[in-house]
Amino acid sequence: MMVDTGATANRGPIFDILPEKDDDGGYASGGWKSEDGKLSCGYSSFRGKRASMEDFFDVKTSKIDGQTVCLFGIFDGETYQQTDTDFLESEKDTYRDDGSTASTAVLIGNHLYVANVGDSRTVISKAGTAIPLSEDHKPNRSDERKRIEHAGGVVMWAGTWRVGGVLAMSRAFGNRMLKQFVVAEPEIQDLEIDEEFELLVLASDGLWDVVPNEDAVALAQTEEEPEAAARKLMETAFTRGSADNITCIVVKFHHGKADPADSQHNLKDLVEVPSEVP
Repeated sequence: MMVDTGATANRGPIFDILPEKDDDGGYASGGWKSEDGKLSCGYSSFRGKRASMEDFFDVKTSKIDGQTVCLFGIFDGETYQQTDTDFLESEKDTYRDDGSTASTAVLIGNHLYVANVGDSRTVISKAGTAIPLSEDHKPNRSDERKRIEHAGGVVMWAGTWRVGGVLAMSRAFGNRMLKQFVVAEPEIQDLEIDEEFELLVLASDGLWDVVPNEDAVALAQTEEEPEAAARKLMETAFTRGSADNITCIVVKFHHGKADPADSQHNLKDLVEVPSEVP
């Protein structure tokens, strides 16, 4: 997803507000608060029952024409089609056929853009109601199935619905052998953030496989700090039996007047690698 902010926009430096990610991918958690106190976010990522960590996440902020721009991402994304091209090019001389999904949210002022490819998901809470801002790209989704079959592919049941009986999602980066059917074109939504919007949850399928949208929002609202909310979501998914990597980002909107004291503590990052399940 590329957000056009104008060719002559005055862009400030891009700040990555996350610490270095752990090489062993065991566990990472942290939080951040904007200087004006109107926005805070927390993240939590855990390898879970998987032998390896394949989830990635990122949070970045910058200034464009004096306006704050924030990027929140589960996996990878911004320019989705170029990412897919680069992904395929990097593996053209290997025998591997890997793939990836992404769900990203870009906040420019009070305008939110959300892009999604695959089964990561973004959900927003409005006046206590969970509203999905992306729809999982599953092969049995009627419009996705029609698109795949029109391109000459088939959707088969093999434990779950799969493209060609192989891949359990209908859009993704990579997956060279199924590229004719498994596209990387994102679905994009945008909306204006007003005082009814309370928080945003982005997460990989390790959360959504076992935690419904409504539960995710309700759980996130029980914690004042978004880092604690992200950790609670991760722990809940694990205790409910998620067998996948679990990664989530919680963003909270603070519509009241900024607290000057908050601006003195606008960055708090923490990385931990516990020896056992957190």
